[in-house]
Amino acid sequence: MMNNCQLFDLSDLGLIRASGDDIEHFLQGQLTNDITEVTSEHSQLSGYCTPKGRLLATMRVISHAGDFLLLMPRERLTPVLQRLSMFVLMSKVTLSDASDELQTIGLYGDCATSLPAADIAAQADDCIATEDGVTTVRIAASAPRFLLIGSAGAITQRRQHLTETTTPGTDQQWRLLDIRAGLPSVFDATIEAFVPQMVNMHLVNGVSFSKGCYTGQEIVARMHYLGKLKRRMYRVAVEGDCPASGADLYSPQSQSGQGSGKIVMSAVSADGVCEALAVIEVANAETGELRLNDENGDKLEILGLPYSFEENISQ
Repeated sequence: MMNNCQLFDLSDLGLIRASGDDIEHFLQGQLTNDITEVTSEHSQLSGYCTPKGRLLATMRVISHAGDFLLLMPRERLTPVLQRLSMFVLMSKVTLSDASDELQTIGLYGDCATSLPAADIAAQADDCIATEDGVTTVRIAASAPRFLLIGSAGAITQRRQHLTETTTPGTDQQWRLLDIRAGLPSVFDATIEAFVPQMVNMHLVNGVSFSKGCYTGQEIVARMHYLGKLKRRMYRVAVEGDCPASGADLYSPQSQSGQGSGKIVMSAVSADGVCEALAVIEVANAETGELRLNDENGDKLEILGLPYSFEENISQ
């Protein structure tokens, strides 16, 4: 798919810095995952929901220099920061946009394991802090993949060093790696479109069902314990051009007034094929013909994901 090792400028991602004496308790009441499990050696995926359990954002939560960092698409940062700030009240919590103060780059390929101490972060979601103050996070992919987050100076030095052994990667290629790993992102076009289980957050360790209350928890827990999931996220190939996030799907078999599904995110592969993550009615995905928008739209083909649809991965 790609060259042996690629370096990515991930400036399309933003960082919220969350700090203060009460920050762990505060985030525990806001996010879908168990914030107490985030350490200097372990990051986690998490979601931020409305009271009705609909996702406003998906993010990676990282411990860095004694604070928590919330990494998400930059277009979602300001709305999430504003909404979170509404609930700080009297808590000893400070939330700020750290996207300029700190920089984020990505590294993918076999040479990625030559990073300082990168072999310690052997599993997806593991992370380490290196001597230059850079936090390195391993991300799920078919080959070694890392996020590097640190001060502008430290990341500039890393970038200069890595440029000698890498080729530049693109935003599309990084997003394609997320698609192939089955890791969803919520964008402006899909806010409140999905509950976490619809985008498989419970299958990529992005939801805790034992942590206690958080915004939207009642709906998310009810679906887990009492409901039957009628829509879930699949990886698909699209016959024509890549659709935008939020594009509607069509199936003649669908009986739902909400349509057959929606595109979560998409990217073009090196051979020109569009791949996407799409939330689809389970019945339509298993037996129906799937198209974009309407009966005349481009066809979709179901592809595989690197994890199963068993629902006991994150308990």
